[in-house]
Amino acid sequence: MDPLVHLLDGPRARGAFTLRAVMSPPWAIDVRDGAALALVVVTSGRAWVGRPGTEAEAGPGDVVLVRGPAPYTVADRSGRAPSITVLPGQRCVAGDGQEVRLAMSHGVGTWGNDPGGADTMVVGAYEDDSEVGRLALAALPPLALLPAGRVDPALVDLLAREITTGRVAQASLNDRLLDCLLVMAVRAWLEDNPDSAPNWLSAQHDPVVARALEALHERVADPWTLDTLAGECAVSRATLAARFQKAVGTPPMTYLRTWRLTVAGDLLTARPELGLEAVAARVGYGSAFAFSAAFKNHTGASPSSYRRAASGS
Repeated sequence: MDPLVHLLDGPRARGAFTLRAVMSPPWAIDVRDGAALALVVVTSGRAWVGRPGTEAEAGPGDVVLVRGPAPYTVADRSGRAPSITVLPGQRCVAGDGQEVRLAMSHGVGTWGNDPGGADTMVVGAYEDDSEVGRLALAALPPLALLPAGRVDPALVDLLAREITTGRVAQASLNDRLLDCLLVMAVRAWLEDNPDSAPNWLSAQHDPVVARALEALHERVADPWTLDTLAGECAVSRATLAARFQKAVGTPPMTYLRTWRLTVAGDLLTARPELGLEAVAARVGYGSAFAFSAAFKNHTGASPSSYRRAASGS
């Protein structure tokens, strides 16, 4: 299996926030909803998306990925002072603190200061990092701009239509369309920025290392040793160790430990029905005790505490 599949296997939106925004200048929105990741697709007009130190001007068809939970602004021009703030729970307030979400609503899934505004966008937000997958989040910069055409416009059009229809099962379909849009966007960004891709992803150019990564990703629970992994790749221990270190930046077994605990973190948050023994077994640990000790050493939190924090309980 292509290692990129594992990176992009995380997106699983569950009731994600999706909206079609319609605005007329002057406008600026301060987004402080704490979402793990937001996608802004400009469908007409222009929009400036940014936060201190970085911003992007987006035109029709451009996609902007904004990694949370830090605040960011969306405006008709750079430097415009926000007049509206979006808070957790998608509360929208004006500068005087007045709630404006309902006042600026224009039918199903449509919101803005002018229903006929020239600046229009499709916006999607993943509120929880477990819905995105931490690998995908870690692979992205705080803000990434994809030019028009890098994401299929037909998918954007379909999502925009579904957001505004109010048909049966709309939320479920919007989630799946948003997942597809995110996967396309992350894949395109990685292809366009190979030097910024994670080392383990760019390491595919070395066939031996690519085979090792594929084996570790595909069979994370196997009792791997350097010997068995070298045998899988048909090279000596020394050859595998040297080439893996050069390509990925860490020894194979160190990488395996990190990968196992990364997968475990996703399982803890995305699969609350799994007990610690089950999670431990799925990532190659012989007992919940051994897994818990390794997880706490890696993250600073016990698996149970990590799961409670992720669920907000």
